[in-house]
Amino acid sequence: MNLILALLPPTHILLDVEVSSKKRLFEQVAELFEDSIALSHGTVFDSLLAREKLGSTALGHGIAIPHGRIKGLKQASGALLRMRTPVEFDAPDDLPVTILFTLLVPAQATDQHLQILGELAQMFSDKLLREALMTAPDAASVHALIAAWSA
Repeated sequence: MNLILALLPPTHILLDVEVSSKKRLFEQVAELFEDSIALSHGTVFDSLLAREKLGSTALGHGIAIPHGRIKGLKQASGALLRMRTPVEFDAPDDLPVTILFTLLVPAQATDQHLQILGELAQMFSDKLLREALMTAPDAASVHALIAAWSA
């Protein structure tokens, strides 16, 4: 079952994002969610930053999965951003992040949150998929790659 596809509309896939830092990246993500699903920019930014202060959400291999619980959010939502220039993220392998999948979940969604994070970790451990995501020409191609992936 592909839990990821249901929370990643093509409009939540941004390619060739240019930011100078992790904080600027979180601001860009917060703007995306503010524009697309009317979440407060500050709420999203603060949630992501607070979680990141607990420890890096970078997995390694140029991938990070920042995530946050949002009070009042009705269902989980995601966004995938691919950086033009990789961003330092304190990854376990010391590689900067090129692909960021941001996950927002309702404040009380513990089981769902863990299932989605597990599937994301499994998906991003697939070397062929990671390589394909790094070179996909557009958001529709990224979306199709994720749709075709299965655990």
